Amino acid sequence: MHMASMPAADHGSIRRVSAPQRRSGRLVTRRVPPVTEQPAFPLTQFVVRPPGGGLHAVELAAQLHELSVQLLTADGVGQALDRLVTFAAVAVPGALRCSVVLIGDGEPLTRAAAGAGAGAEKLDDLQYTLGHGPGLESARTRSLVTVPDLAADTRWPDLAACARADGVGAVAAVPLDVPRSSVGSLSVYLAEPGGADPELLITIMALSNQAEVLLGELRRREAHSEGAIVDRAVGVIIAQRGCGVHEAYDVLQETSQRLGLDRRAVAERLIAAAARRGDSATG
Repeated sequence: MHMASMPAADHGSIRRVSAPQRRSGRLVTRRVPPVTEQPAFPLTQFVVRPPGGGLHAVELAAQLHELSVQLLTADGVGQALDRLVTFAAVAVPGALRCSVVLIGDGEPLTRAAAGAGAGAEKLDDLQYTLGHGPGLESARTRSLVTVPDLAADTRWPDLAACARADGVGAVAAVPLDVPRSSVGSLSVYLAEPGGADPELLITIMALSNQAEVLLGELRRREAHSEGAIVDRAVGVIIAQRGCGVHEAYDVLQETSQRLGLDRRAVAERLIAAAARRGDSATG
């Protein structure tokens, strides 16, 4: 669990483990409307936060429950990422902006970001344009990365001027993995230098850990759904060609490679075409 790790030095990187090799691929950016309202959690209005930047245990439990509801009711991983950053931008005290990145083997590098205003937007974009920064460092090294004073940090001098212009004082980036699918990170941008204290880090890490489990479940559902669609398409091929099951799967795979589409997209097209032919025959 990431929550077991705490920052050990000013630069904040702790507990490193070997990372799987990933290809970055092309960049896909998701834009989320600005956050304007604090979601209502009935338990939290009666709770006094402890000293420091984190959430009270009761408040954090309520936040994690609400996050679970929001992510598990998403239509897919893409919408879940949008909801995650929108939720975190409100739930994390003092956050200017939250962003998430997922890096999958052979898949596009996927981002989502949200915040209460324009603060940190240019900085977040610059990080991924340059190909280095706290969020990518956390994703690649599988470690917690904290930057107490981004404008003075020597690891990413290219980001310092942008940090000052955007009014960003500190950043905390927490690893976020989707099991058997992607590695990534959740980044939180804060206005004040030194803002990522241990209590606040616990809150961010708890949100990230919960999101990992939920995103993994959504991936599992998507894979199950894809398998059902592929099986239907194989049935269509068998009916049309009178071939065996293995040959039908080979035909689907060859068509996918020839068209440059994934198997699910090809399967959906085959099923739709068969349905149109069926309607024409009965019409």
